[in-house]
Amino acid sequence: MSILPPTGAGALGDPELEATAVAEPGAVTVIIPTFNESGNIRELLRQLTDAVPARLPCEVLFVDDSTDDTPEVIAAAAQDCPFPVGVIHRDTPEGGLGGAVVEGLRAAGSDWVVVMDGDLQHPPALVPDLVAAGERASADLVVASRYIDGGSRAGLAGGYRVAVSRAATWLTKGVFPGRLRGISDPMSGFFAIRRSVVTSEALRPLGYKILLELAVRCRPEQPAEVPFVFRDRFAGESKSTAKEGLRFLRHLVELRTAAPLARMIAFGLIGLTGFVPNLLALAGLTAAGVHYLPAEVLANQFGVAWNFVLIEMLLFRSRRVHRHWADRVGRFALLANADLLLRIPLIALFVARFGVGVLPATAMALLATFVLRFAGTEALVYLPKRRRRESRSRERGLVLVEGPVAGGQTERVGP
Repeated sequence: MSILPPTGAGALGDPELEATAVAEPGAVTVIIPTFNESGNIRELLRQLTDAVPARLPCEVLFVDDSTDDTPEVIAAAAQDCPFPVGVIHRDTPEGGLGGAVVEGLRAAGSDWVVVMDGDLQHPPALVPDLVAAGERASADLVVASRYIDGGSRAGLAGGYRVAVSRAATWLTKGVFPGRLRGISDPMSGFFAIRRSVVTSEALRPLGYKILLELAVRCRPEQPAEVPFVFRDRFAGESKSTAKEGLRFLRHLVELRTAAPLARMIAFGLIGLTGFVPNLLALAGLTAAGVHYLPAEVLANQFGVAWNFVLIEMLLFRSRRVHRHWADRVGRFALLANADLLLRIPLIALFVARFGVGVLPATAMALLATFVLRFAGTEALVYLPKRRRRESRSRERGLVLVEGPVAGGQTERVGP
């Protein structure tokens, strides 16, 4: 596929495309995740119809998690569209908005994929500009950014949301300075990406920041940016909540600890925080008259419980499905308490056999048991997930409206 640079004054708007230079089945698939957006659908498709040049082969794919009549509204509105419109309705919104986008990526049939929201805060007129900018710059990823010249976050409601968005951007770029180089707005939900650089099997989205997931796990080369003005919602209510904010933080930690070494460091830091409940429990038990030896053993369980909760939430969220929670608790507690039993013999071995001082021997024993406990936790408590190939249409609850699309992944509801 080849998209020619825009004519005229060199602006990004209104690119001219040669039909003979565009590969079939289409130049772009527009993926729109929706949740109860029925009030926005008709206007969204009308603006997309006006925005996409006739020579640019295009298909629109809604991935819908709605509990209202959004799929029916899409089907009705699609009849007036000059391009194919499809709907994948998911009965279970696995992975949130990010999971919906990944589902759409699996079904996309074009070289370029544009991801945008369904509430019209992302201007549809920018869709061809994103693709044209990617072709001109030979980029794998083009981000619509609010933070470069010509962009604006005007549609963010209130100073609180502006502050949260800006803080999340700084935090994310600080955590991934290398992989987000050249991306000024990693929190953007409006972007174009080449389908060839996406490995959907490697994606494990959580919440609504799918651009961050794609940039970190798929590592697209030479990112480009196009300015855009974040607009007010056309209809409906914002889905941004404090719960989504917490999911974003968990997602950020999971991405940062994807590598084994980073995960082991995080495991150690979580272990250090366990000293706080441990010491508080020890102080309370001894103050209540419990002998210090059984108090030490009992207090250790408070630290074990604290550590277990944090690693479940932050490090091994995607691996919790392999064992029942009670089985995980038992195995983790066994490994954590075995650490105590192993540490004393190791210290004695280092001191008596190798002549190491008591303090260095203690430090070496702590390091050795920590590494063993981390390896044991990964291998015995959170086994790697086995990939299973299952029928997506049966699993996701596909909406059937009219006529098949290539591969049988979705249903056309437009021409």
